[in-house]
Amino acid sequence: MRVAVVIPARMASTRLPGKPLADIHGRPMIAWMVEAGLKAGVGPVIVAAGEAEIAEAAQAAGARAALTDPGLPSGTDRVAAAIADVDADVIVNLQGDMPTIDPGLIGLALNALGQADIATLVCPSERDEDRANPNVVKAVVSFPDAPPGGAKVGRALYFTRAGAPYGEGPILRHVGLYVYARAALARFVAAPPSPLERRESLEQLRALEMGMTIAVGLADSFPKGVDSPADLEAARAALAPR
Repeated sequence: MRVAVVIPARMASTRLPGKPLADIHGRPMIAWMVEAGLKAGVGPVIVAAGEAEIAEAAQAAGARAALTDPGLPSGTDRVAAAIADVDADVIVNLQGDMPTIDPGLIGLALNALGQADIATLVCPSERDEDRANPNVVKAVVSFPDAPPGGAKVGRALYFTRAGAPYGEGPILRHVGLYVYARAALARFVAAPPSPLERRESLEQLRALEMGMTIAVGLADSFPKGVDSPADLEAARAALAPR
């Protein structure tokens, strides 16, 4: 299958304006994301840039760049716009604000796709503060028994900001990385936001309400996104030269 990795990025951010160009040890954040995409080695890396300065930084880091309308409503819409002339069957939507991501997670998500419309990842947590934090998105996933030596892949039943599922056991933190079959991506962005999507502010719920299938792979690391100045300092500390 032909794969393209697309990184949506725009300068507007409520809590951290100019985030894609935020400096992390002498390099803009978007360069760290391009490096992760290139290290995955699954296909070309394209930055769906909302502004010219992001496109320039992306190209300097070794990616292709596609200027997209900064007024598009979501990163997924920017991804869809960026691949109009790209020859690919499968599209990886790699968020532009996870500079600590392990590039191997991209391959893990691709391997989870199978015959599903979309694939994503989760990482378990036993921390009570994660369960109670609405900014930590939880996935409710049905996992069949994994084959011996094989990675676990399940099916998403729901995503929520609430502490779900109820009862003993870990929560599954959603990793903001998506793999789309090309036709599924086109169908998704053509549909309006759904009621549950609007209520929870989680666009993946649109896919579930549309009856689309989301395969879920189990990851052993969790790349925390950068959404605030404090998150940026944490990323700088994590990526400091050893």
